[in-house]
Amino acid sequence: MSKALRLSEKWFRRGLWLVAFVFAWFLVGLGSTIVGDLPQVEQQRSLDDFMDPQRTSVLRQSIKAAQRTEREAQDALDQAELRQQTAQASNRAARDTFNNWLATRNATQRPDQDTELIARTEQLDALRQAERDALAAVEAQQQRLLDARQSQRRAQGELATLEEGARDAFESELRAQELRVFGYRLLLTLPLLMAAGWLFAKKRKSTYWPFVWGFIFFALFAFFVELVPYLPSYGGYVRYLVGIALTVVGGRYAIQALQRYLERQKQAEALPDRHRRQELDYDLAQTRLAKNVCPGCERPVDLKDGKTDFCPHCGLCLFDRCAHCSTRKNAFTRFCFSCGTSSASPGTPEPASSSAPQTLSP
Repeated sequence: MSKALRLSEKWFRRGLWLVAFVFAWFLVGLGSTIVGDLPQVEQQRSLDDFMDPQRTSVLRQSIKAAQRTEREAQDALDQAELRQQTAQASNRAARDTFNNWLATRNATQRPDQDTELIARTEQLDALRQAERDALAAVEAQQQRLLDARQSQRRAQGELATLEEGARDAFESELRAQELRVFGYRLLLTLPLLMAAGWLFAKKRKSTYWPFVWGFIFFALFAFFVELVPYLPSYGGYVRYLVGIALTVVGGRYAIQALQRYLERQKQAEALPDRHRRQELDYDLAQTRLAKNVCPGCERPVDLKDGKTDFCPHCGLCLFDRCAHCSTRKNAFTRFCFSCGTSSASPGTPEPASSSAPQTLSP
């Protein structure tokens, strides 16, 4: 910020920069919303779109049916195993009781217990048969569970084969879709960037410069933040080619701008001293002098000795004397700091620097 600016003007400028950033913030929010919604203009494709719909539907129904059968068979198997364990326990308990009774029968040798022996043997046979039935039920559910799992694996294998065959076409379509969406973003952001470049070159110092700078910030954000992350890589070629192109264009512009600037400086330094000082911006001249820099040629000048009145590089008058009180003063000030006389007052003699030889900068 220039030290020659009024205090109120400094605060006004800060407020205007705040306006520029707020304006850019709202524009960035709007742009982000639009860019985020751009993919919705394209139909969302999936892998199923590139597979045989009838065969895919049949296989998925088969998988669901096999999964349902597997769950049912597993539940039935759990119940059958529980019944088998119950039958085995009952058979073991009855056999232990029969063995004890049989030992007692052999010890007593009572013929009247032959009928009970036959009954107990028949009971044991019934329990053994129940155990065999429970085992058969378990084996049947195990077979059903195995069939369901094998059917599910076969269907999943066929479905995976279909998906693998459709994957190349699906990925190719995704790449094409990403490229189209990138094209939409580029069509939106590139004109913004071009408009921002034109505004920077032509309007950045206009009356409504806060809105100009706000738009420039928005365009830069839209291009380098909203666009670049979606830039297709393709091995990095596109990204590096875009970077090279931007570097060449920017470098060429900078070189030409430097040549034009040096040419303008040479032409300006060839003009009379008074004309050169009148052409210089007041605030810019004060800022450069405060930094010990010549306002004309922008080369360093030692101004602390209090004796340097002319730039040793281009001959520009930096300090002169007041026409009223002869006080040494800044040649670019509008009023004498000692007596308050205007530098443009009638009768003010032309500084001696007007007749000094002009030195062209190299």
